[in-house]
Amino acid sequence: MKPADALRQHWTDALPRAWKPYAQLSRLDRPIGWQLLLLPCWMGIAIARTSASFTWNDPRLALLFAVGAIAMRGAGCTYNDILDRDIDAKVERTRLRPLPSGAVSLLGAWLWLAAQCLIGLAVLLTLPRSAQIVALASLPLVALYPLMKRITWWPQAWLGMVFSWGALVGGAAASATGDIPAGAMVAYLGCVAWTVGYDTIYALQDREDDALVGVRSTARLFADKWRLWTGGFYLAALALWTGAAVIANAGLFASAALALIGTALAWFVVGSVDETRPETALAAFKRNASIGLLVALAFALEPAWRTLRPLFGV
Repeated sequence: MKPADALRQHWTDALPRAWKPYAQLSRLDRPIGWQLLLLPCWMGIAIARTSASFTWNDPRLALLFAVGAIAMRGAGCTYNDILDRDIDAKVERTRLRPLPSGAVSLLGAWLWLAAQCLIGLAVLLTLPRSAQIVALASLPLVALYPLMKRITWWPQAWLGMVFSWGALVGGAAASATGDIPAGAMVAYLGCVAWTVGYDTIYALQDREDDALVGVRSTARLFADKWRLWTGGFYLAALALWTGAAVIANAGLFASAALALIGTALAWFVVGSVDETRPETALAAFKRNASIGLLVALAFALEPAWRTLRPLFGV
């Protein structure tokens, strides 16, 4: 039986039966995860190009980050499932995952983790040296994340630091000097706040089960005031993203686009959740891919205009 957050139809359905549990370990049938990991990378690239224009190397960078995001999100999920296999067996939504259900052995999971990390390493080696250093600096955060739900009420904030790191790596990779642009640093903070918001919504699905097994989350911490807190984090994200656009000289159009995203999408996402219906929390969580893509496009407006302007003789 497919998990509730998996796509009903996906190319992994056509995989040989023995391969499907490994695809499930990587959450390949749930692309929202790698999309949310990838979009901060694209934001970083766009911000780094704001004062100049896009280059022919940027599509290559964007594709490399996409491959890396899929591989490393899969590796992260596999590692998380290895550490959480006993907890997952006690939670209704996760008890059918490959490890607690016995579809994949512990050794098989470790080998699959290593294979995905090798793909990530191959992508890493194609990036500029400065971006490699920035990417490697995130490894302690990545390694410790699965433990955070046991020791803090704010695992969503730690996830934000991990999932948003791509804004720094993308900024360093596209920067002419190899430094992380100031705008990319502020955008990173915006992505951290955004992640706390959307992952709190995601965690609403598990509040009862998490309470039973002792797993902590901001969804439990905020209790009946989760909507107020989550709205505040979305507001903080939009404020920081707008600040990043100003610092990067992204122009009025980028700031206006970010404001439109906030009014048209972010508040709709928070308001669309019905606490009595977990499926609405999942649907709201998935809408964040649209928010992230539109934010990345807003940051790309100025460099895209600089790139296309010569074609119009301006």
